[in-house]
Parts: sequence; structure tokens; C-alpha cells
Amino acid sequence: MKLRTLTLGLLSASALAFAAHAESITIATVNNGDMVRMQKLTDDFTKANPDIQLNWVTLEENVLRERVTTDIATKGGQYDVMTIGTYEVPIWAKQSWLLPLDKLGDDYDAKDIIPAIAGGLSVDGKLYAAPFYGESSFVMYRKDLMEKAGLKMPDAPTWDFIKQAADKMTDRANGVNGVCLRGKAGWGENMAFLTAMSNSFGARWFDENWKPQFDQPEWKNTLQFYVDLMKADGPEGASSNGFNENLALFQQGKCGMWIDATVAASFVSDPKASQVADKVGYALAPDNGLGKRGNWLWAWSLAIPAGTQKADAAEKFVSWATSKHYLELVASKEGWANVPPGTRTSLYANPEYQKAAPFAKMTLDSINAADPTHPTVKPVPYVGVQFVAIPEFQGLGTTVGQLFSAALAGQSSVDDALKQAQDAATAAMTEGGYIK
Repeated sequence: MKLRTLTLGLLSASALAFAAHAESITIATVNNGDMVRMQKLTDDFTKANPDIQLNWVTLEENVLRERVTTDIATKGGQYDVMTIGTYEVPIWAKQSWLLPLDKLGDDYDAKDIIPAIAGGLSVDGKLYAAPFYGESSFVMYRKDLMEKAGLKMPDAPTWDFIKQAADKMTDRANGVNGVCLRGKAGWGENMAFLTAMSNSFGARWFDENWKPQFDQPEWKNTLQFYVDLMKADGPEGASSNGFNENLALFQQGKCGMWIDATVAASFVSDPKASQVADKVGYALAPDNGLGKRGNWLWAWSLAIPAGTQKADAAEKFVSWATSKHYLELVASKEGWANVPPGTRTSLYANPEYQKAAPFAKMTLDSINAADPTHPTVKPVPYVGVQFVAIPEFQGLGTTVGQLFSAALAGQSSVDDALKQAQDAATAAMTEGGYIK
């Protein structure tokens, strides 16, 4: 008995000594389902890396953005791994706030990352964040209403077709709106949709010299088409509708078409949540024949702040969480339908995933149709599809979003909204030193 007690004591002392030498990394992440699931599966990581302990800081999206931005800008050093979006990556990388991810491991296969997603997370050919999941936007539509209208949705529709179909599907007497689109103000709400839409109309936020372009005909054509379409065929109170409101309308059978995030496909096709689950079809976001489609590009990704003292351990974790192995791990525990989407080419070649996600091909095609390094028809000095990757954009994008939402609500004219947008953008660019 004494020998056994002594042995256990030695083992405990050894374990304590090992724990004292284990490296602890702190991960800041968003409180969405995919990230919560990742935390539950991290035993797989710690078994392979027993010398690394994980500490989690899980926050609501807006709080996460605020805290990680403050920490990285002040070099606070609170976090070793940060969950950030496609908007932040090029800005922070250019300010040397992020470490390049060049030690992800021989079996990581960075070339398997979908090129459009990798492009938005890279600067000068170097990857500065690894995507955990990615998305674009596309058309979700009611196949039964399209057939009733005597039309067939093309795989790659034009805006003119969308207008034609919306006019024919609108049936206000029965509570059916031909189209539902974002109208709620915000750089990530209505301006995500409208900026992506404007790309397909040949518009751009700024010319090569950072001069705002809201006084150009391409923006007038974009905003006028949008306002006219929504007034004729959109839901009442559309200026208050964002992603969640339109999702609810579509699931309740009140929208003939909805153009929004590809991740919504799993919600609208879920018979437990959607009254029209068996009637939904998918198509690429519309274009105007100018070579650009009205779809955006986004990824929630893991990055390593330059101020960390634990870069090697942090990169091991990033590699694990964004690897092919992790996708297989989720599939084994939760099924292929719950695998984080939109990051790896190989996932979309997987027959099991294709079977579980009938919208998989259109999602990949939509992601591939977006090019963050060349988002517009005419040349621009910025990257980003539905945003402009400069620090000033969050504030400016929200201001312009409020002006455009007011135009949709009938509180101002399209011309007035564009003039005020031009003035606000000119002031912001002048204050920021982009133009004189």
C-alpha cells in the first residue's frame, strides 16, 4: 500500500510538473454554432498536443470585433489566436499586426483552400488568416412559383430576368412578394448586398485616385433599379429587413426569390424550419453582362496577432482547426451536413458532402465567381467584394447604408441619397488623407 501511494504521489508530481511546463494559448472567438462545436471537439487537438493548453474567450460578434480590434491596435497581447473576418485581414496584415501563416505543416495542403477565399485572406501572396468557414451569396427561389409564372430560372440569371420574374411572382393578395432583399442599414447589412450588386452594374466606391463615385451613372442605375424593384415586388417595411427578417419571410412562404448568403441554404431547405423546404431552387447571383456578378465573399478565419509570445503553439492550433482532418472529425461526430462550408476545394468533390448538401455545387460556383482582388469592372485601388478594405469603411459604409435605407423607405429620393453619399464619402476620404 505504501509503495502504491508513493507511486501515485510521484505520478501526480510528474503530472503537475508537466502541466507547469505546458504552454497555454488564449483563443478569442465568436459564439456561433460552428465555433461552439469546435470547442467541444478540441480533445482531439490536446491529445495530439498534450503540451498545449487552450483557454477560450467566446463573445458575441460585435463585442468580439471591438475587443480584438482594441487589443491588436494597442498591442495588448491578450489573445494568441483571433477569430476575424475577411474585412480585417488585409488591413491588419498591411499594418504588420498579423503573423503570416507559413508553418501550418506539410500535410495542411494550403493549395486546397478555395482560391477566392484564400485571396481575401492573403497579402502579397502570403496567407495571414486560415478560413474556418466561408460563404458567398446567391439566388434562392421558389420552383413552384417560378413554374406558375411560366418561367425557368437560369443557372446564371441577369438582373432583368430577376425583375421579370419578381413582377410575375408577386401576389400581394396572397401575401407573396416577388423578391426579398436586405434593406436594413449597416455596412454589413444593406451595404453588403448593395455593394456586391453595384459591382455587377459597373459601379465602384472609389476610382483609382480614391475619389468617391456615387455621382456616377453606374451607382444611379444600381440604386434606382433596387428601389424600383423593391417598391414593386418587395415586402412592406423592407427598409427594416436584414438577413434574419428575410430568412423568416422566405421560410414562411412569403418570398418568391431571396438573394443572400449561401449559408442560408441549409436553413431554407430544412423541413423542420421551412414551410417551403421541398420547393427551393438555387442560382448564381445576377449580372448585367459586364463580367461581374452581384455576389459577395466572406470568411470567418483564425489569425495570429504579431504580439503573441506563443506563435508556434498558436499556429499548431490554427492548422488543426482549419485542416481536412478537422472536417472529417466533424463529419464523424455530427454528419457531413454540419461540416464548416466554403473553405476547401476537396470538400466539394466529396460525394458524401454533395449528397448531404444539394446546394453544394452552386455554393462553390458562387464563391468562385467572386474575386476580392479585382472586385469591380473598372480598376480600383482597394480589395474586398462587398466592402472596401480600409479602416474608414465601417463608419462610412454604415452612413451610406442609412442614406440608402431612407431612399428605400421613401424618406428621400435616389438622387438626394446619392448626393449625400458622395458628400459623406468625400469628407471621409479627405479627412483620412486619401484625397486632398
